[in-house]
Amino acid sequence: MKTAIRVVSADADGTASDLATGFRSLDVFYSGLTSASALAKRAWREGDELARNYPNAMALLSNAAAAVGSQRSCARTQLYGLGNLSDPERKLIGEVLGEGEVAGVVALPDGSFAQIRESALAGIWRVRIGSEPAHEYLEVGAIPQIVFRAATDLTSADLAIGAAPDGAMNVQPVLAEIRERARVWRFGMRTHVINLTLLPMSVVDLTFLQQSVGNGPVQLIFRGYGSCRVQATGIRNVWSVQFFSSTDNIILDTLEVGGVPIVALAADEDFQDSAERMQEIIKAYFT
Repeated sequence: MKTAIRVVSADADGTASDLATGFRSLDVFYSGLTSASALAKRAWREGDELARNYPNAMALLSNAAAAVGSQRSCARTQLYGLGNLSDPERKLIGEVLGEGEVAGVVALPDGSFAQIRESALAGIWRVRIGSEPAHEYLEVGAIPQIVFRAATDLTSADLAIGAAPDGAMNVQPVLAEIRERARVWRFGMRTHVINLTLLPMSVVDLTFLQQSVGNGPVQLIFRGYGSCRVQATGIRNVWSVQFFSSTDNIILDTLEVGGVPIVALAADEDFQDSAERMQEIIKAYFT
């Protein structure tokens, strides 16, 4: 079983290093309470006391619950700023929503990062740009818009294919396929998947492929039994999607030409389930 090689271009080492730094900061996303343990911790408190002490948090959660119930995967996302909340209110929201298995980093042009975390309720995301609380918000939708915008606006529209290095076998036809598919892909078209695991690709091929497509501004990681890592490449509409075992060995390595990979998106049924669970949690907390 081969070990994964990250999609990083020789010209993007600085960006890759910065993104790695940003990913280390995601550890905080997995160190808090889940919604279930939070409920147990606060079960002794009277609901009316919480509602009285944290009115802004209660109003925001109620609005988010209503939004997720009517949300659809293809619809525009809905944002709820946390900048006007006190620290205890933001902490309460974190406890109520819990932490899901998806987290990510978006590298922005000014050198800052947007940190993304899906809550325990699929389709409800917490996004923080930089470190200021004023730039933190909840977002209800299939994926935060900043992921889509960065992958669209901060990547190249064309793939330049250079001369293959000595020892390359099959990389040139693969690069030509990626370039052609990426040029013609439009929203609404089916995603084209290239399964690198099944292709007869040498180490030289894979290295040159990775250098050619480069490293994009978006990285997402899904943790559970094993993990899945989704990364925008430096080419618009081209994504690296890699599945790993619990021992961090790669078991499936693909490139997808299309929109944000479906594995990263909340689906319509997720929104309905989250709306029901959200109402139950709010009732347990505030009534």
